[in-house]
Amino acid sequence: MTVDPCTTSPALGLVTIGQAPRTDLAGDIAPLLGGVHVREHGALDGDVLDGEEGARTRARLAPAPDEPPLVSRLRDGGSVVLGHEALAPRMRNAVARCEADGAGATLLLCTGNFPPIPATRPVLYAEPLVQRGVRAVVGDAEVGVVCPLPEQADDVTRRWAALLPGRVLAEAADPYAPDAGEQLARAASHLAARGARWLVLDCIGYTEPMRRTAARAAGRPALLARALAVRLAAEAATAVGPAGRG
Repeated sequence: MTVDPCTTSPALGLVTIGQAPRTDLAGDIAPLLGGVHVREHGALDGDVLDGEEGARTRARLAPAPDEPPLVSRLRDGGSVVLGHEALAPRMRNAVARCEADGAGATLLLCTGNFPPIPATRPVLYAEPLVQRGVRAVVGDAEVGVVCPLPEQADDVTRRWAALLPGRVLAEAADPYAPDAGEQLARAASHLAARGARWLVLDCIGYTEPMRRTAARAAGRPALLARALAVRLAAEAATAVGPAGRG
């Protein structure tokens, strides 16, 4: 009898606020998983986001006027700007689908600030995993945080400054833009010139090559949100062990 390794090995659910699969993520995280299998679902997997129907959906999912925006990748490589409140029911549904697929723990692939999601197994939030990991590494050094949108900079600065003892600076660079590399190099250079001793690429959309681009441009070490979150989440999934299906 052949045994399915996915039923006897730990499984980690990955929930993106956009659409799965996240083909831009797979290559970076594979070396970090240590034999943990992945169950991937997106909050917007069931949504049409192009044409007239897509325009209506985007409007429904847009952030409220007083809400900091989120941005995520779509299956076709495009991106979408979203609000926390509009996403909440879809996030709960995606977590449930990961658990139904046998995930022993599920990681929310977004560094936004989401309320607790009801689940039967551990749900891990990228933001606290990343923030506390960064704090342990950088101490009281000045930190430059790169976020996707200029509209996020004030909120990002406030959230990080509440946790880190050193000064926090922020610049924007859209990881999903055609000129993402140029934007990132420019933002990293500006942060170094403003005094940042460490960089944090604070979006799951930033890739390992983007980390290298930022570090080169700034002459500073750069920490990558997706790497920090996935390393810790894979450890949690290993500790929990196989959940089985059903």
